[in-house]
Amino acid sequence: MSKQPVRVRFAPSPTGYLHVGGARTALFDWLFARKHNGTFILRIEDTDIERSSEEMTRGILDAMTWLGLHWDEGPYMQSAGFDQHRDAVSKLLESGHAYHCFCPPELLEQKRKEAAARKTDFKYDRICLRLAPDEVKRCLENEQRAAVRFKVPDGSVSFEDAVVGEVTISSETIEDFVLLRSNGQPTYHVSVVVDDIEMRITHVIRGADHISNTPKQILLYRALGAPIPVFAHIPLILGPDKTRLSKRHGATSVMAYQEQGILPEAMRNFLALLGWSPGTDQEFFEDDELIRAFSLEGISKANAVFNPEKLAWFNAQYIARLPHERLVPYLKPEYIKAGLWRDSLEREDAGWFRSLVDLYRPRAKVLQDFPKLSRFFFLDHVEYDQAAVDKFLKDEKVRGYLRTLADRLEALPEFSHHSLEAAVRSLADELGVKPAALMNPARVAITGQAIAPGLFDVMILLGRDKTVKRLRI
Repeated sequence: MSKQPVRVRFAPSPTGYLHVGGARTALFDWLFARKHNGTFILRIEDTDIERSSEEMTRGILDAMTWLGLHWDEGPYMQSAGFDQHRDAVSKLLESGHAYHCFCPPELLEQKRKEAAARKTDFKYDRICLRLAPDEVKRCLENEQRAAVRFKVPDGSVSFEDAVVGEVTISSETIEDFVLLRSNGQPTYHVSVVVDDIEMRITHVIRGADHISNTPKQILLYRALGAPIPVFAHIPLILGPDKTRLSKRHGATSVMAYQEQGILPEAMRNFLALLGWSPGTDQEFFEDDELIRAFSLEGISKANAVFNPEKLAWFNAQYIARLPHERLVPYLKPEYIKAGLWRDSLEREDAGWFRSLVDLYRPRAKVLQDFPKLSRFFFLDHVEYDQAAVDKFLKDEKVRGYLRTLADRLEALPEFSHHSLEAAVRSLADELGVKPAALMNPARVAITGQAIAPGLFDVMILLGRDKTVKRLRI
């Protein structure tokens, strides 16, 4: 552990929406910062000017906010630091760690094709490194377009990764990579290192797909005389078929899960356990528990498997567990979208609405299930499922039973679970039928559906007047 105050950054590229893998990386960064009373920084790496967009940036910020991963600094835009990135390249040129490359793109592309034809990896042949200083000067004075490449030293690059352990890469496998394109635009490698130095980043927690970039970046840290942060490369997320998670496995965008009715608490808990283990059998974590338990040592080296059924299970469990004051704010937008919301549900009818929520917690898997299943409570008319009507309400004799039941319920001294059940059973005895012969048709008459929560619970929440009116079918 670094002795410096912990500073971590999450640095997504706004070339697409925040996906599941990025969200888990952000979560691990956030947990690590909170665990060590550190600073969590959000940096938008918008150096890919052609593919970056404000829409995607806004989408990333919205997804982070929905997940509850609130940053301490930022969001910083990487493009705002281009001058600093160029200054760093100039220093590397002055110190001899970099050189100008005048090779035309067409020539480099031809050499790549030739290497591919030989079935070998292309590696820049350093032809421009061999140019005499006066020739380099002449080319620059003639304003010949030039990129700037880093001069990779001989030997090897080793570092101790906090997750995968010791990594050693031979310099022979590292090409003299470009720092500054011929159009003057800094590349990813120099931009990310300069920004991490400026932001005093102590730990770089990111996906394992970045591990191949690390040796190049370590070389840049050394060349710039800057301390090297601790690197922690977390495993990839695979689909159930053990291939890399993609759209064919379902939604990969974080906000798509919000639209599907997933709770952010469930998503955080689920993501935390993708490639990390607390070392115990505990599955459910409040944020403070996650923060206390989280460590880089608990991150697995093996790739994680995204199981949508497990996420659905987590969501149902959180729906059942969350207190009203946390669940109701998530439900309000769903009832608004369904056209069922009324302001009284937050005021004089708040108690009634909490009872309604509790009635449907055991049945709801996603947030949209609440307005979908409870719709009949909010309507003046009943929307009947025809199959349920055909099964339970076609017989006029049964309808007569319900009208009689309506009269009995209207005359009850109290409208309680006990009195309702007693009235139904008493009438069934008088008619010589089983209680179900009254209850099933009554359920359809009141809710429009053959399947609903307990009949007497529904009647009480619906109220005496609406219950009686709907039984007189």
